[in-house]
Amino acid sequence: MGLPHIVTREEWQAARDELLAKEKAVTRARDALNAERRELPMVEVVKEYVFDGADGKVTLLDLFEGRAQLVVHHFMFAPEWDAGCRGCAAFLDQIGHLAHLRARGTTFVALSRAPFTRILPFKARMGWVVPWYSTCGAEFNRDFDATRPDPRGRLVDRPGISCFLRDGDRVFHTYSTFDRGLDGLGSTTSLLDLTALGRQEEWEEPKGRATALGAPAGGAEVRYHDEYEEYELHGPYGY
Repeated sequence: MGLPHIVTREEWQAARDELLAKEKAVTRARDALNAERRELPMVEVVKEYVFDGADGKVTLLDLFEGRAQLVVHHFMFAPEWDAGCRGCAAFLDQIGHLAHLRARGTTFVALSRAPFTRILPFKARMGWVVPWYSTCGAEFNRDFDATRPDPRGRLVDRPGISCFLRDGDRVFHTYSTFDRGLDGLGSTTSLLDLTALGRQEEWEEPKGRATALGAPAGGAEVRYHDEYEEYELHGPYGY
């Protein structure tokens, strides 16, 4: 049936130790790649975008909710669909409690081209509480490569993540990844690793990035999600 070989405990431990050395090498390589990602330049977003949400019209700056960073999930949900993409839904199911991201000055939202009136019942069906907005009528998806025309000229969405950083009222695009780039994402640390400020821990390179926008030195202490203070959840980033 193609199952693993049966061996003694000693043989298993020897094989496990050999694999562990390779796993540690991958971890070190991933840390180096994350540091290189944080060194990427950024582009200022000067176009005005307006989205529809539970509280009406909002701008890209509004999506930050006063925090320093914004992680956007490009959720495939075309305007004519009655329900969202199954793969995107499975991804969103994996997102952890947002308090851990918010305590690190990072907001997470989902964006789709479907009208908000279609998003709302599907969101309720799935039981999600993550903020979700409609880009219907906006050029946001096409501008950030989440929607492309196919050979017949029809607009086609693709799943992705885009990261943004703000400095006062100025918003910057720092990173995007699509399709297989979402493999392995969903945890708090995996999403923070995509952002310009990272996990905001002392060991990360480049030095000084974690405190560049006023975040507390050493990053936010990991706590139970109901133990974070209000100032941690709503942005101790000097704004």
